Amino acid sequence: MKKQLLLALGLVFSLQVVAQKKATVLEIDGKKVTKSEFLQIYLKNNNDPKYDKAALDEYMELFKKFKLKVAEAEALGYDTIPKLKKELDGYRKQLAQPYLVDSSQNSALVRQAYDRMKTEVRASHILVRVEEGATPQDTLAAYNRIMSLKKRIENGEDFATIAKSKGGSDDPSAQRNNGDLGYFTAFQMVYPFEEAAYNTPVGKISNPVRTRFGYHIIKVVDQRQARGTMKAAHIMVATGKEATQEEVESAAKKANEIYDKLQKGESFETLAGEFSDDSQTADKGGVLPLFGTGTTTRMVPDFEEAAFGLKKDGDISKPVKTDFGYHIIKRLEWTDLRSFDQLKKEIQSKVNKDERAKKTQDSFIQKLKKEYKFSDSYAKTSTWFVQNLDSTYFQGQWNAEKLTSNKTMFKLGKKMYTQKQFGEYLMKNYRNARSSDNASVIKKQYLAWQNAEIIGYEEMQLERKYPEFKALMQEYHDGILLYEVMTDKVWNKAIKDSSGLRAFYEQNSGKYQWGKRYNAFVYECLNQDVANQVTAMLKSSDTITSKTIIGAVNKTSELNLRVRTNKFEVEQTAFLKGQNLDMGVNKSYTYEGKVYVVKVDEILMPGPKLLSEAKGAATSDYQNYLEKMWLEELAKKHPIVVNTAVLYSLGK
Repeated sequence: MKKQLLLALGLVFSLQVVAQKKATVLEIDGKKVTKSEFLQIYLKNNNDPKYDKAALDEYMELFKKFKLKVAEAEALGYDTIPKLKKELDGYRKQLAQPYLVDSSQNSALVRQAYDRMKTEVRASHILVRVEEGATPQDTLAAYNRIMSLKKRIENGEDFATIAKSKGGSDDPSAQRNNGDLGYFTAFQMVYPFEEAAYNTPVGKISNPVRTRFGYHIIKVVDQRQARGTMKAAHIMVATGKEATQEEVESAAKKANEIYDKLQKGESFETLAGEFSDDSQTADKGGVLPLFGTGTTTRMVPDFEEAAFGLKKDGDISKPVKTDFGYHIIKRLEWTDLRSFDQLKKEIQSKVNKDERAKKTQDSFIQKLKKEYKFSDSYAKTSTWFVQNLDSTYFQGQWNAEKLTSNKTMFKLGKKMYTQKQFGEYLMKNYRNARSSDNASVIKKQYLAWQNAEIIGYEEMQLERKYPEFKALMQEYHDGILLYEVMTDKVWNKAIKDSSGLRAFYEQNSGKYQWGKRYNAFVYECLNQDVANQVTAMLKSSDTITSKTIIGAVNKTSELNLRVRTNKFEVEQTAFLKGQNLDMGVNKSYTYEGKVYVVKVDEILMPGPKLLSEAKGAATSDYQNYLEKMWLEELAKKHPIVVNTAVLYSLGK
């Protein structure tokens, strides 16, 4: 009796928990957001979630605005626009991949990838390009060509010479690297290439391996223990591909001068900001993306060798020459290969997106067949196709119009897959077929169709079977609609509505004011001696140009002088703020280690900005105004009901 009572109480408690999770937090246009759904969204958007009334109310206001915009997008039919449906379908395909693999085999591939990450392979390759959907004739021609090249190497010809010769490798980089790809590890090459490289002994050449690029033969040159992951920064002095010898020498001189400054203790980050030609990293202190073992980022070999050659964090290399120019590299942080447990989740994500995932599909399909009580009638329903296929099929001219029956070829769950559906598949997928006897072609195409349909069937069950997938798809759905409706109703509207923008600007013109400005040439000098030289040259002639001054002053060093010209707003320009300058050449002054000489051509006093001058800020403000007005309309059109009792119970 006691046991029965405990079971009954447990059941009541479970039902209460389920009911509480399904309790409605918000309702709009008849659609409900449950407590569990809202909590999932709340936690995803808050790294440090708080459950007090003020925090929950603040987030709910943001959530209401979000739901109003999505509701309006749906009411306007944005979710039926073909372009947006196609975009969502594309995301769905990507998000579904982890759910459409055999988890046990997938785990084995995760372990294999980690084991490979412990070793780096250095390999060269020769590529013969052939499209994935190439005709059998083109495929055979490519295969014969790669085999011919392999035979020449086996007969004693040099791999590198063949790679860069006419009729050799179709990889254009072979002309400069002889086919040498440097060192790589797991995930840094397409999987079939990686598989061949790791399974070919050092000094040997692989059999031809097919990837989406074509056929490769791979020569494994070396293997070594993985060197770990490197976080580094660089200062780059660029030399273009067509750089003259004089330009290369000038770049080398500049790089060495920067290196000398670093040796004297100047800040690497500051010098990167001032002198690096890598625009993507200069304003970040030269910091590069993580590279090395297990990352998808690869640096050119000379750069990697220099970076990994640095002995400790903080060490700085001498200028290193690559095809891009000269680099000074600073080692910020070196990390050895992390443990399997630490990397497992990251590797799993990569495996799910990689060609490795395809390996697990066959066993996964067998599991689905069992789960959905698959039955097959191929033997009884394929005869017509075998008898009626002819040579026109391989040219895409065959059709199944003479097929009169429509029998079920296989059954999955409650769904039937018929002869006419297979006929349609055959007509659309003739490029995948290879000329052979009819029975083999039909059997191969049938299995491909069957597998595709089984995976497609399972994909359609994902929302029902996996709540987290359903929530993720809803998030992508809402995000796509939100972006599109905001583009139309707010962002683009503000840009296109020139009369509305002008009226808004005129009503709020007091917000858009210039501060005091100098229309000036600013000479940023390395030291006081350079500043004195610049001042003397400026005062010697009213017609002297900046180019002339730079040419004279930077003869001894490329770092002596930097010149900028603009209408500088004083309060917004750090090196001008607090300086009371006059017209003409002003007395030099020092700011943050640099000496400045400023030649003022015009002093512009505070005053209103023209619309053309304030357009960026005014457009942004106008967008905010339009959004506010639009949301007020939407609140009337799509009433929202919030259950505050459920909302405030969120943390309980």
